[in-house]
Amino acid sequence: MLVTERQSQRDQADGEREPPLADRERLRRKRQTLELGVLDGHLGYFVRRLQVWIFQDFVRALASFDIRPAQYSVLIVIEANSGLSQADLAERLGIERARLVRLLDGLETRKLIRRRPSPLDRRSHALVLTREGRNSLKRMKLLAAEHETNLARRLGPQRRETILASLRDLR
Repeated sequence: MLVTERQSQRDQADGEREPPLADRERLRRKRQTLELGVLDGHLGYFVRRLQVWIFQDFVRALASFDIRPAQYSVLIVIEANSGLSQADLAERLGIERARLVRLLDGLETRKLIRRRPSPLDRRSHALVLTREGRNSLKRMKLLAAEHETNLARRLGPQRRETILASLRDLR
């Protein structure tokens, strides 16, 4: 028996029970009213919260492919720039090279990409999508478009465009 089950049985034996639904709801609302202090004025805090919310929605939307935002970004950039080097991809997406190598290994194991010897530099690889990668990405893009539609619905189309335009200006 798990420790938590034993503790729960002891609590019930001592007359302690889980609070009724209405009490749990009051407690939840009370937790939601916590003050943020100076975080309320920190852009980074809210950008990070927005990123987490967006990534969670993205992961749910593309769950059937078991794909993460970074993996999707890599596939999209390879599709748009077939034959690019790992170094160029890492720089463009701001991914540490060591992390990118692991990410590419995973995509290659799944047969979504292939590394070919670069025709320009024998020390590097040219990255290309496989046929399976192109076919999967086509379907992923449809789900990602639904995800973006959901964001526009939740944020409002104008707010979404304003945020996107503001962030594009920072590149």
